[in-house]
Amino acid sequence: MQKMIAYCGLFCDKCPALVATQKNDKAELEKVAEEWSKFSPDKPPLKPEDVLCDGCLVTDGRLFGYCQTCEVRKCAIEKDMENCAHCEEYACDKLNKFFEMCPDAEKNLDQIRENL
Repeated sequence: MQKMIAYCGLFCDKCPALVATQKNDKAELEKVAEEWSKFSPDKPPLKPEDVLCDGCLVTDGRLFGYCQTCEVRKCAIEKDMENCAHCEEYACDKLNKFFEMCPDAEKNLDQIRENL
């Protein structure tokens, strides 16, 4: 699988939902849905079809529910950015909030910026 870097700096090709979707691995999709449901115990559990994802860079593919409403993704698409490392406003409040949950994404984008 080709390396796919999300707008926010996550490596999509390491995401269990994307990998399971691309392999059409129903058992793994069930496992991902069960595991990710633990992050929102106050909401109904996710079903395997809820975690189908072709990566947030696609505009006409399947997206995990959060990606459909992600403010970082929306902003990058509006600005026609390859990813947020290329943005003049890096790192904005939206990203900094996301980095609190995913510090590896910040490291990835910082590394990309060093090579621009």
